[in-house]
Amino acid sequence: MGRSGRYTLVSVGTRAKILTFDLSLDRDGVATSSLGGNRLQNEEEWKPEHLVLTALSRCILKSYRHHALRAGLEPVSSAAAHGVVTRREEDGRFAFVEIRVDLDITLDPPPPHEALLALTAKGERDCFIGASLTIAPDYHWTVNGEDLS
Repeated sequence: MGRSGRYTLVSVGTRAKILTFDLSLDRDGVATSSLGGNRLQNEEEWKPEHLVLTALSRCILKSYRHHALRAGLEPVSSAAAHGVVTRREEDGRFAFVEIRVDLDITLDPPPPHEALLALTAKGERDCFIGASLTIAPDYHWTVNGEDLS
């Protein structure tokens, strides 16, 4: 695996090139690309794919926050996302073929386990960015240090 320009290029035999993109979204909502800086400081380091991952991360956190606030809870949250772009087998077009979003949520006081599971399900259901994608994002939830995935 090597670096090519501003993204990671993975070459495997005669298969299509595979591009990977990573970002993190801190508790203040600042998105940082793994390639350098945040979007406002280093815009040239950002590809449209980073913006899709940022939109998905912000959408899922906003959706979760909406449902948490309705339940009387104030979440503190952050996210990290990873996406893989290559040719889809079914149509030969370049697209995201894999997206993983790791979400870290802190709730004080912590609700019962069943309530946590219901909040994550509602957050996923109501994130329109995730619902708009051809592939389903793989969400990994950590709430108050507990892995809910």
